[in-house]
Amino acid sequence: MRIEKHEETLKEVLDEIELASKNPKGLIAHQRRLAFALSLGASTLIELYFHKLNIMKEGSRIDHRFFKKSNMKEQLGKQITSPIDSVENINDIIDIARKIEEKRDDLAYGAPAEEKILQEKINLFFKLRGLVKC
Repeated sequence: MRIEKHEETLKEVLDEIELASKNPKGLIAHQRRLAFALSLGASTLIELYFHKLNIMKEGSRIDHRFFKKSNMKEQLGKQITSPIDSVENINDIIDIARKIEEKRDDLAYGAPAEEKILQEKINLFFKLRGLVKC
């Protein structure tokens, strides 16, 4: 995927966060959309970061389901041309992505959660964004 497409996707995620944050009903009114958007946003940030480092393999994708796997580092390593451990902050990136993905399906398909949980996910997303500088 071209960098421009990743940037468009990232803008959509940021728009959803902004809409949810400004909603007088609170974040809960956007729970499902936030669960999907933040998961997509994490994958997009990592892909964009790898593209900017010029290490993303042609035709590769970062699937949000990688974040749930115990071998996430290995899965990510298959998508790039450099050794995964040579990527700056990779362990922190993986840790944050896992936390964003944690309980994604419960948030997307389950009962309403606490506002605090959604805010924590948003904060993690912005932490990841700062880490990968995208």
